[in-house]
Amino acid sequence: MTLEHLLIFGGVCVITWLAFIYLWPSFILRVFKRAILVKGFGDGPIPVNTLCTEPQALFADPIHPPASASKLATTGVNRDTLPTVGWLDLYKGPQILHVPDMAGRYYSVQFTDPSTNTNFAYVGKRTTGTLAGEYLISGPHWKGDVPQGMKIICSPNNSVLVLGRILVYDDSDLPTAYALARQIQMVPFAGRQSSQ
Repeated sequence: MTLEHLLIFGGVCVITWLAFIYLWPSFILRVFKRAILVKGFGDGPIPVNTLCTEPQALFADPIHPPASASKLATTGVNRDTLPTVGWLDLYKGPQILHVPDMAGRYYSVQFTDPSTNTNFAYVGKRTTGTLAGEYLISGPHWKGDVPQGMKIICSPNNSVLVLGRILVYDDSDLPTAYALARQIQMVPFAGRQSSQ
């Protein structure tokens, strides 16, 4: 093999490696988006701009999931926080995230920009506390008034992956944690305005 061939081969290897590093996170997020929007946790699709919490039975016994359970639910490695997921499309307008009073319990809601695979905001015990609250989630070009008492989270993209987690202390605490997780909800801002 000549030096010219080695340089060409090395260049192709470097370009392939850089393409893999750059494209792999985006590919994984597309797979995750499809899992959310098509299968959900196995009991049907999770509509855009809604949040869904993993079913109690699936969380309690991940070793023996029902045949309908998706890989989204059965591949998790974290067995002490109950997941809530959703995919937002902010193109038509902002959404409002409502979180209940968690009474000191650990929880977090993470917002991820799928175009760059970066987390741009968190709502939760460590960042906003555990009191009930409402957060206006807006796209990059939205302009409008934020209702009094509501905090705004500006997304760098109109497409947003939302991952929520709520701590489950033990098996007997699962119903309480599940009830709290189901109260973490997303509602359209426009619908909220017209109802006031």
